[in-house]
Amino acid sequence: LASLTCKALTGRWPWQFWADSERSQKEAQARALLGVDRSASREAIGEAHRRLIARVHPDRGGTAEQVHAATAARDLLLARLTRQETEQA
Repeated sequence: LASLTCKALTGRWPWQFWADSERSQKEAQARALLGVDRSASREAIGEAHRRLIARVHPDRGGTAEQVHAATAARDLLLARLTRQETEQA
């Protein structure tokens, strides 16, 4: 009953709010890892990723896990930008 009320009042199911919150937390972690702000462009995200990879690459004393985390962070933020662009179009 509470779920139906939420859907009727907001147009969204309760778990959609939780998913957005979880995604928002992951995006915040990705921005912190790459050192970019919320309004970062594709170019800024790419440059931050390149700088981070240069520091954590296994040939420079980093680990493969750090490289994977940096790449996942970049991909997450670029997916958010793509989502925003398609919503605006």
